[in-house]
Amino acid sequence: MSPRLRKLIGTFAMFALVIAWALVAMAVAQFPPIFNNPWISGLYYLVAGLGWVLPAMPLVKWMLKDEIRAP
Repeated sequence: MSPRLRKLIGTFAMFALVIAWALVAMAVAQFPPIFNNPWISGLYYLVAGLGWVLPAMPLVKWMLKDEIRAP
């Protein structure tokens, strides 16, 4: 697979991942224990806001598979 096609597929996959992550995070944020407590809510939004990076890392690694070379 060419790097250009891999990046195109990865871009659409990343876009879908971020949209799905945001929708699930918004739905979970409405649970009463999270919604009613400002400290838990703040911690939840911090974790949920940065949490999408972990599933995105293997996708980015796959997108740049042929471009990453050891020095």
